[in-house]
Amino acid sequence: MKIDRRSFLSLGIGAAAGTALSPLPWKITDDLSIWTQMWPWTPVPQDGEVSTVSSVCTLCPGGCGISVRKAGERAVKIEGLAGHPVNDGGICILGLSGLQMLYGPTRVRGPLKRVGERGAGQWQAITWEKAIEELAGRLGELRSKGQPQRLAWLCGYDRGTFPALIQRFLTAYGSANFLRPPSVADTYQTTLKLMQGVDALPGFDLESADYVVSFGAGLLDGWGAPVRMFRAHSAWREAGVPLVQVEPRLSNTAAKADRWLPVAPGTEAALALGIAHLLIKEGKVRGEFVNGYTFGYESWSDAQGNLHKGFKQLVLEGYAPEAVAAITGIDTAAIVEVAQRFAAAKRPLALCGRGQGVTPGSLGEVMAVHALNALAGNINRPGGVWALPAPDYIQWDEVRPDDVAAKGLQQGRIDGAGSESYPFARQLTNRLPAVLSGGGDGIEVLLVSEANPLYSLNDTQTVRKAVQKIPLVVSFSSFMDETAAFADLLLPNHVYLERYEDVPAPAGMPRPLIGLAKPVVPPQLDTRHSGDVLLALAKRMGGSLAEALAWESYETCLKETLGEQWDPLVQSGYLFDEGFKPAPWYGAFETPSGKFEFSPTALSAKSGGEGNPVPAYTPAAIEGDAGNFPLLLIPVEQMRLTSGYAGTPPFLMKTVPDTILQGKELLVEINPKSAAALGLSEGSRAMLATPHGEIAVRVHLFEGLLPGVVAMSRGLGHTAYDSYLADKGSNLHALIAPVEDPASGFDTAWGIRAKLSKV
Repeated sequence: MKIDRRSFLSLGIGAAAGTALSPLPWKITDDLSIWTQMWPWTPVPQDGEVSTVSSVCTLCPGGCGISVRKAGERAVKIEGLAGHPVNDGGICILGLSGLQMLYGPTRVRGPLKRVGERGAGQWQAITWEKAIEELAGRLGELRSKGQPQRLAWLCGYDRGTFPALIQRFLTAYGSANFLRPPSVADTYQTTLKLMQGVDALPGFDLESADYVVSFGAGLLDGWGAPVRMFRAHSAWREAGVPLVQVEPRLSNTAAKADRWLPVAPGTEAALALGIAHLLIKEGKVRGEFVNGYTFGYESWSDAQGNLHKGFKQLVLEGYAPEAVAAITGIDTAAIVEVAQRFAAAKRPLALCGRGQGVTPGSLGEVMAVHALNALAGNINRPGGVWALPAPDYIQWDEVRPDDVAAKGLQQGRIDGAGSESYPFARQLTNRLPAVLSGGGDGIEVLLVSEANPLYSLNDTQTVRKAVQKIPLVVSFSSFMDETAAFADLLLPNHVYLERYEDVPAPAGMPRPLIGLAKPVVPPQLDTRHSGDVLLALAKRMGGSLAEALAWESYETCLKETLGEQWDPLVQSGYLFDEGFKPAPWYGAFETPSGKFEFSPTALSAKSGGEGNPVPAYTPAAIEGDAGNFPLLLIPVEQMRLTSGYAGTPPFLMKTVPDTILQGKELLVEINPKSAAALGLSEGSRAMLATPHGEIAVRVHLFEGLLPGVVAMSRGLGHTAYDSYLADKGSNLHALIAPVEDPASGFDTAWGIRAKLSKV
């Protein structure tokens, strides 16, 4: 058996990845961490009756079921919940570390009011009653001035009862400014709306697929529900289902894949269309679906007589394998082979979303990948992409805004989502730095829950300057994160192990699922459920707000909302519609044509109906001048480092390898050939610069990275929390600014031009 250099490299890294993801080493690491550290907050077992409580982990979008073991009233261990549809007893390393979120020192212990300069860390304890009274007064002043639209609320998620309560509060108050951190879910939902005409979440029937092509999605690096991805990959290996990973870096996913295609960064859409070219040219499309249930495959003329190129003509003219090979750097033979195997499979599946999917990306890229599934007729079919209807159990009476609220709502959204300029977007939080001016028609009050925009949004310096101009910033964070440290008022929420929360539609699940997070232990500190704070705030303000949010408590609201589902959820922890089937082709599409649209008529309408639609398949622009910044910086995302609202727990930080972090020094990856040309070697100190700043780094040589590319881990560079996490490495988001997709308005910044200089 002959093993070439690339195969050997993939084999070695794959073996390392397998070790890292297996349960035994993590159990050993967990035990060593517990018994070799003298941290006073370590959950040491105590005497008492042993019991378990089932709940749901909300530390990532995966929504895994968990079983928490208790000794007396203290939680001592978190395990996966056996039988849960997402993870069936498995748990990821972040989920294992959840007790540090509960008992760790980074928590905000009670409501606080800023007394010094913003960000200086000077706080004064305040009672809950006084805090709610003060916030109600400030919001009342804004309404009395007839400016309710200058209130915005940024929440880390938009599905479930709590975010629905926020939106109900905002509607009654008079603001349309409900915001959520961006992710690839934005782009997928827009793609389903444009190409299928449905308001739905994307579901991927991974378990039934027999050939999988991932365009950058880190399936084994934290994309979707991590444990589900691990299990699906194991099942693929046992059944002989090939996985093809398309990305410029040999990630854990690429190393464990059956084939790695090291594509030139940003050219994934071209590769998808190159595969489509071969399917069409060789007559390998599924004619039953393409001919009977699609529009825009062939060229067509609109009502005004304007001729539009169809998808077929566009792909055949511009994406021949030789042309795509020149664009992507992938050999023509490899493109042909993947296309042939995709065509030969009975249930092929193509999906995308770079890394963990925290960047929305180009609308054209997601549409190009989704078009591959349509050519294979694998829409709403076993092994394909399913349109999962949004949960409909929240059935509240419609809010009746008063005159002040009605006028505020007429002003529209501050980020422009849904406007004439951005008609397809629901959320454009990436535009936050541009719109949070704090003057004129800007935001005067910003409320933030389960999100950390001062760390996680691109171009953090500009975000910080914009937030500085907002007169009042209120954080509901359980932790002293960067945004909380910069706020004026802290109203800390219970952590997820102390509160009730419904968790609908975990990321990527193809069937309806509702989980219920339950309080495992009583609140450990002087915190309150943010839902209860919201209801108390509405009651204090009175009028239409009190009328719209009249529940006695959040738990009461949740029970009434779930109705007959409450008792089964409390008992089992989840409700799963295992028999759900997506809509058949003849009733699945609600587009103007009533069919799946390869060339969405909505995009054609946006372009004025002249010529071809807004170019949906154009690669996203890359910021920076190649002359001054000859390299391309891309992010690395992995399970060991979190980049969400909660920082990486101390135990998890201990697992970060010295190829990423040495002490407090960040290492960046670069191909040995590129490093040699710059006079750099393993461990060299250097300055990494982009158009938005520069940082000191050390160099790690990595052959699993294309020449001309430098890779940097996301999840480091915190300035808040505590000594276990702060001041270690640098924040990738400080070096990258948003790049707006002209078709959607979403942030497409998957990388940026950079230079690396020896010091």
